[in-house]
Amino acid sequence: MKVLLVEDDKLLGESLKEYLTLEGICVDWIEDSREFFDLLEVASYDVIILDLMMPHISGEELLKGLRNKKDYTPVLVLTAKGRIEDKEKCFSLGADDYLTKPFEPKELLLRIRALHRRVVKEERLKINNVEVDLQTCKVWVNGKEVKFSKKEWLMFKYLVENRGRYVTTQELLNYVWGDEPVGDDVVRAHIKNLRKLLPEGFIISHKGWGYKVEG
Repeated sequence: MKVLLVEDDKLLGESLKEYLTLEGICVDWIEDSREFFDLLEVASYDVIILDLMMPHISGEELLKGLRNKKDYTPVLVLTAKGRIEDKEKCFSLGADDYLTKPFEPKELLLRIRALHRRVVKEERLKINNVEVDLQTCKVWVNGKEVKFSKKEWLMFKYLVENRGRYVTTQELLNYVWGDEPVGDDVVRAHIKNLRKLLPEGFIISHKGWGYKVEG
């Protein structure tokens, strides 16, 4: 699971990122709300954790802008605002969950996992002669299971979940490698490996556009 944490409290942000990472969750953390939409142009997340009292652009404005863009990534609001009016406003703007500070990190973890499970509507996909089980991370080609490395699986999963559109090399780098100092050649090498395991033409490439799996 990959999570975006939007939190300007440095101490809290650091501790949450460390805790969630230890629980096996990949976390990108931003302290400046002005980075929010630029980041979403090049990266995709399973859940967004959003503080409301952010400098520059409030959490409410970020949430409103996100839903206006027809982005339905689950959003968990994490804030010191505990009034029912604040909760009502956030839910009306499209929030999926609301947790007030102070809180137990374990509760945050449980809520994140619940949100993620809720949106995984298709546990098993079939694309032509390729079957994918997103829950068990298994793939079958013509009924025979094929094995991917961890990085190959993350890349394949991202392409499948975004099927029908071209995914840029930068998106893949951000989703699979995060802050690791790797370049475009690594993406090309992994695409080459995936193509050896998948049917011909399953992954389509277009120079200047990126890679696509047809829906």
